[in-house]
Amino acid sequence: MLDGWLAYHRRTLLWKCEGLSDDQLRSTPIPPSALSLIGLVRHMSEVERGWFAGFFGTDSAPIYCTDDDPDADFEGFGSADVAADLSTFRAEVTTYREAAKQFDLDQEWTSPRGRRYGLRWIYTHMIEEYARHNGHADLLREVIDGATGD
Repeated sequence: MLDGWLAYHRRTLLWKCEGLSDDQLRSTPIPPSALSLIGLVRHMSEVERGWFAGFFGTDSAPIYCTDDDPDADFEGFGSADVAADLSTFRAEVTTYREAAKQFDLDQEWTSPRGRRYGLRWIYTHMIEEYARHNGHADLLREVIDGATGD
């Protein structure tokens, strides 16, 4: 069930981006917020990697964020290659969806900070993270072109 809800939210974020131009995906139409749809996609790529890479032991290097620019996922999209960013998101999702098939939801992992997390907890957290940001995506998309729906 958790896998199904996570898959739903991943698809919803992509659906909110479908049919829009690169400029529309980069736009920040709800002042004073600097949120954009492509910023949300980039952020969720980082979040996917941040939680799942540690658990699965895959590449955990940040995708967009650096020590000098820790918010580059949300803020560094002005000249972003939108197609590449969407492709990166899809690749991250595919990597972790496939890796998850090899693990039990009750299996635990110790983070670099020494905290223990179960895969079930990570799934629940990711569903919550997507739900929050998909709410943002709903509003952004409606302001951009009037499209609504889940």
